[in-house]
Amino acid sequence: MHTASLPKTGIPLIGETDWGTNICLFYETKDDLLKTTAAYFEAGVADHELCVWAVSDPVTEIDAKDALQSCILGFQDYVASGAIDISSNEQWDLKEDEFNLQRITGGWTAKLNQALERGYQGLRISGNASWLETNHWKEFCEYDQEIDRCVAGKRIIVLCTHSLSAQRALDVPEIVRAHHFTIYRRHDEWEFADSPKLKQAAAEIEQLKETVGKLAAHFPAAEQLTHREKAVLAQIVQGGSSKEIGRELGISPRTIEFHRANIMTKIGARNVADLVRIILGD
Repeated sequence: MHTASLPKTGIPLIGETDWGTNICLFYETKDDLLKTTAAYFEAGVADHELCVWAVSDPVTEIDAKDALQSCILGFQDYVASGAIDISSNEQWDLKEDEFNLQRITGGWTAKLNQALERGYQGLRISGNASWLETNHWKEFCEYDQEIDRCVAGKRIIVLCTHSLSAQRALDVPEIVRAHHFTIYRRHDEWEFADSPKLKQAAAEIEQLKETVGKLAAHFPAAEQLTHREKAVLAQIVQGGSSKEIGRELGISPRTIEFHRANIMTKIGARNVADLVRIILGD
């Protein structure tokens, strides 16, 4: 039986998240990558999730095992039982240099079904996609979007990792838009990849007290909403559509729909009208 608690990401900036979340990490060094991914899987093991690390350059399977063994007590037992699966990224992404989205997402769905049948809370995945971007950039963009569709509504969370040194600056916004959260880790320093518009919108839930005049100071479940969900909520209360909100915050409409659904669930609203009524305290 599944518990009602949210999955813990093991990432300080995010904390807990909802199932169906697609997280992006830009890392500066190999050490940043290993530490972040190891902590992410340490949290997954603790929550009794099936953990799959699809490794690729600059990380080897030996690197991954060493990183996990340093922070997970009984690591070898988890590997032996299949609770932790470390394999080559190419086994998931490319076969004879051919990129097949359906094979990848189909494999993830099958893995999730196996996890649930075996009593795990869900499936936790991480893969480093930077090696794929140069030679298969078009397919890579489709890949990031397909991940979003694949995990929606399922007990899966995904951590996609990208090297800052290998990433072209003009490609970063495209990658950010394809994920629910994007974070940077540079030599153990953390940072959210929020656009200036998103940072400004994060404060609008407070500004609505003046513009609307009667926003409930402590509406139900306010403390459960994330930084980004509050920014989206502020826009919803002002009547923005998913497309309009996405344009305003610099993220995709599909990501807005993801946050909108989570907000509705957390606050207990049946529809947008009900949500506005609850937030305004009517």
